[in-house]
Amino acid sequence: MLSAEEKAAVTSLFAKVKVDEVGGEALGRLLVVYPWTQRFFESFGDLSSADAILGNPKVKAHGKKVLDSFCEGLKQLDDLKGAFASLSELHCDKLHVDPENFRLLGNVLVVVLARRFGSEFSPELQASFQKVVTGVANALAHRYH
Repeated sequence: MLSAEEKAAVTSLFAKVKVDEVGGEALGRLLVVYPWTQRFFESFGDLSSADAILGNPKVKAHGKKVLDSFCEGLKQLDDLKGAFASLSELHCDKLHVDPENFRLLGNVLVVVLARRFGSEFSPELQASFQKVVTGVANALAHRYH
């Protein structure tokens, strides 16, 4: 999946990520850009506008939780299916989340990283991160197959 150099670059950049901020922004942007995903978060309260979503403490907290799990997965880049097996089961069997949402969130995460890291987030680094988020999305969708 990733070369040793790509793994090192991804890990190095991700060590600089402020998980609470980036996670909240990524989930918030997902809910704004793809409003149909909001149906999974109806218990989060006010999701009526971009400002409401991005300022919603439950969105921020869950975004952090999501990104914390993503960080754990980065420790197992060679076994993403194993790393995300229990989350795949949860999202498939109990939450019934459309697996396409994992891909969408991964793409939004890449956008957020590019926005936050600017020129440091080179096209090569973006390509590496895209491989990672695609791998994570596939691992999370594994239970659906």
